[in-house]
Amino acid sequence: MVASPDLVFTEDGPAGAEITLVLAHGAGAPMDSRFMNWWATALAERAVRVVRFEFPYMRQRRQDGTKRPPDRETVLLDTWRDAAGRWPGAAVGGKSMGGRIASMVADEVGAAALVCLGYPFHAPGRPEKPRIAHLRTLATPALIVQGSNDPFGRQGEVSDYELADGIQLAWIEGGNHDLERKGAAPEQAWLDGVDRVTEFLRGLVDRPAGRGAGAAH
Repeated sequence: MVASPDLVFTEDGPAGAEITLVLAHGAGAPMDSRFMNWWATALAERAVRVVRFEFPYMRQRRQDGTKRPPDRETVLLDTWRDAAGRWPGAAVGGKSMGGRIASMVADEVGAAALVCLGYPFHAPGRPEKPRIAHLRTLATPALIVQGSNDPFGRQGEVSDYELADGIQLAWIEGGNHDLERKGAAPEQAWLDGVDRVTEFLRGLVDRPAGRGAGAAH
């Protein structure tokens, strides 16, 4: 893997926080989308230091305004390894694709924890092809915040999956892939999720033994 000299981080929250969470964006929106901005701000208000970055294709889109498909998986994985290496011991995660790629490197990089916001368990309409092989053996403590009506993995489908014991699921009742409920302001559902994420991360810090959930920088 070659470290990217163009990797730029945006930070929210107290610099001396006990918990650092590195978050990656989803496939179609940048690190400063409404979703990402809200979550970063809400977690920062709860004393979590949130660090965001963008994959190469999204950085290029920001530079020239041209929409591009996500990079090859090998590029996404190497970018995540690079990002995690800049924040050793931090928790990792992200929105949809960003969280999925984080889950694929979490054990390798020694992440303190994994937080996925809307995990793409399968392509919409293709539940027979789940993306969960690595989740069966994941050793990193994980929390997946998922909408119960997410077409990428509804509650009735995901409940049948055999996942690692260290994976917790926090369901947003009626939520879609953006963790939004029909007919309600997105923030109403997101508040439920951010409370669960904060509780999860704080629990890792407060436990008497084992890895913490953040690194001081």
